[in-house]
Amino acid sequence: VLLVESGGGSVQAGGSLRLSCEMSGFTYPVYCMGWFRWGPEQERQPVGFIDLDGKTLYDDSVMGRFTTSKDGGGHIWYLDMNSLEPEDTAMYYCAADPRPCTEVRRSRLAAHFGQGTQVTVSS
Repeated sequence: VLLVESGGGSVQAGGSLRLSCEMSGFTYPVYCMGWFRWGPEQERQPVGFIDLDGKTLYDDSVMGRFTTSKDGGGHIWYLDMNSLEPEDTAMYYCAADPRPCTEVRRSRLAAHFGQGTQVTVSS
C-alpha cells in the first residue's frame, strides 16, 4: 500500500498550489480519499475529502478556497488550493480509507497516509 504526494512548495499569501496523491498496491476498495494537514505543534486537521461517488467534504477553514477532485479511476486525487493564507502553512498528508468521508473527517483518522508534502505560505 503506497500513497505518494507531490506538489507542495512555498508561495506568497494569495497564491495557489496544487497537490496530487497517487495510490497503488491496495487490495481492498478505498471509498474515501482526501487530505489532512498538521505541523509540529498543530493538531491533525481534516482539510478536504472526496469519495468514489464524487461527493466532497471540506473543513470550514478552507471552504470556498480549496477544491478536491479525482481522476476517473480513483487512483489519483488532487487538492487545488487558492487564496492561500499564512495559516495554511503545514505538512499536508493525503489519506485513503474504506469508510465514508464523514467518518474519516469526524475521527481525524485514516487507514493510510502518504509521506507528506510541505506547504509554506508567506505574508
